[in-house]
Amino acid sequence: MAEFSLSRRIAAEFMGTALLVATVVGSGIMAESLAGGNTAVALLGNTLATGAILVVLIAALGRISGAHFNPAVSLVFLVARELRARDFLCYVPAQVLGGIAGTWLAHLMFDLPLLQLSQHGRHGPAQVLSEVVATFGLLATILGCRRSRPDIIPVGVALYVVAGYWFTASTCFANPAVAIARSLTDTFSGIRPVDAPWFILAEIAGALVAAGVFRWLLGPEPEMASAPARDPA
Repeated sequence: MAEFSLSRRIAAEFMGTALLVATVVGSGIMAESLAGGNTAVALLGNTLATGAILVVLIAALGRISGAHFNPAVSLVFLVARELRARDFLCYVPAQVLGGIAGTWLAHLMFDLPLLQLSQHGRHGPAQVLSEVVATFGLLATILGCRRSRPDIIPVGVALYVVAGYWFTASTCFANPAVAIARSLTDTFSGIRPVDAPWFILAEIAGALVAAGVFRWLLGPEPEMASAPARDPA
């Protein structure tokens, strides 16, 4: 990523997060309108669109900024000293503002009021625990694949999120920027603003636990094998 300027990396994080949230919110609106009241069908449509866009965005923008699109991911790379503090302090606002822009873009595309606050309650210990698990699993996917198979990170992350929509009670937000953005839409994918801070705290906790666990599991980066010494002749 060193060959890309900070301004380009910030732009990639803003654009990627905006398109991610526009897909989450927009597909939720579309799915609910077409599902005829069947929540499972609406969730399935929302899930497939989210998984698909993640593959595309990570593959397209990963080489520029790392394709974090998520303050929890950026925090883990900051803790690991793979992201400078200056860059972290630029990435996070770009992600949050990009998420908000994505919500507004979805509203405009579906001719809905631009400014909204969600009334969709997502609260209680089960929801908070779900976000800890969802974010732990997301970071486990990134950190594990990054060491063993970096080429499959886009697909790995997408598949994990698709699964997370269905095996977590919270439907796998796993992203503080997304939680903030989704509190600003009173549609299928929304979360009440009063519930969002609990999700954000859970997401940070899950990310930090994953960072610690995988630092121990993976150990230090393996050193490159030295070239065999030539037989002097």
